[in-house]
Amino acid sequence: MKDRIALRMVWQTLMHMAISIALGCISIIFLVAGSEILTRGSGLRSLILRVANILGIQETMYVAGIILILAFFCFFQWRSYRNLERIGQSVRYISEGNFDDVIRVAPRSTFSNLAKDMNVLVERLKNSLDDERRAEQTKNELITNVSHDLRTPLTSVLGYLGLVEQDRYRDEVELRHYVQIAYEKSQRLHVLINDLFEYTRMRHDAIPLQQVTMSLKEMLGQLLVQFLPELQQAEMEGKLYGDDKEILISGDPGKLVRVFENLLSNAIAYGKEGKRLEIRLRKEARWAFVEVTNYGETISAADLPYLFDRFYRVDKSRTEKSGGSGLGLAIAKGIVEKHGGEISVTSDSAVTTFRVRLPALD
Repeated sequence: MKDRIALRMVWQTLMHMAISIALGCISIIFLVAGSEILTRGSGLRSLILRVANILGIQETMYVAGIILILAFFCFFQWRSYRNLERIGQSVRYISEGNFDDVIRVAPRSTFSNLAKDMNVLVERLKNSLDDERRAEQTKNELITNVSHDLRTPLTSVLGYLGLVEQDRYRDEVELRHYVQIAYEKSQRLHVLINDLFEYTRMRHDAIPLQQVTMSLKEMLGQLLVQFLPELQQAEMEGKLYGDDKEILISGDPGKLVRVFENLLSNAIAYGKEGKRLEIRLRKEARWAFVEVTNYGETISAADLPYLFDRFYRVDKSRTEKSGGSGLGLAIAKGIVEKHGGEISVTSDSAVTTFRVRLPALD
């Protein structure tokens, strides 16, 4: 609904004028009726009589009435003028960067809605500036983390290739060792750059999805077979539990495979002590739920809220050999959300469970 301030001001002015005229007339009547008593034997009576003799009695009453009407009118209008002055002072104060200030006027004032709208505007401006500062801080942290993560393997690649280029090796065996290390470091660089590129595209919603109808149980079963060598190496047992009926979803197979590959890799890396990995699949209403559970290392409550942030690692001591890019879970979250789902994690009593919820087809 529109707030017609101009119309309300005109109506208020006319109402104040009418009330002022009425009060002025009433005041003149009381003054005339009581002037004999109120001014008897005083200098005020002599002054009134002298003015009346100069202007005339009728003219004197007109002048007195006009003065009273103006006095009443200014009295009634002063509140509106005062509210305007408060709004102007608050706007000047806020324009100096004091966004915590609130414009206060009388609740039933003509300008109360204007003050509320301006307070909402200031609050939104404050939130926008806060978001901009956080975005700038995030960008700076991203650049810092990228620079750090890329510099370490790049330094190793340059160092070992420099030794090869300068013939600073004893024999062919040492040469092949240097080349192998440089190759492994370059592979890590490749993974980091690809993850960073995909994360950036995910943040800017630039990754198209190839929507395909697929069986979630079949995809998870194939992934479990694919990870069999890693499970055997970690001396772990992997099992898939699910309903006998097919659970179909619509999504991009390549992107969703990456999500569950990341969850399985983390479960193997951190769940070796528990000796088993479990994948549970079920359907409730219009949703498909996948739970990836390991029984090894517990994630602390302090780390859980930040687990899906980019470049966040639970184990701060992880080296480039044992740690990934720090973008895997952030990318996984972005992929799941692009499919209209959610991803979460719980960890307590040596049980860590990642839960993925995706829209299911009927």
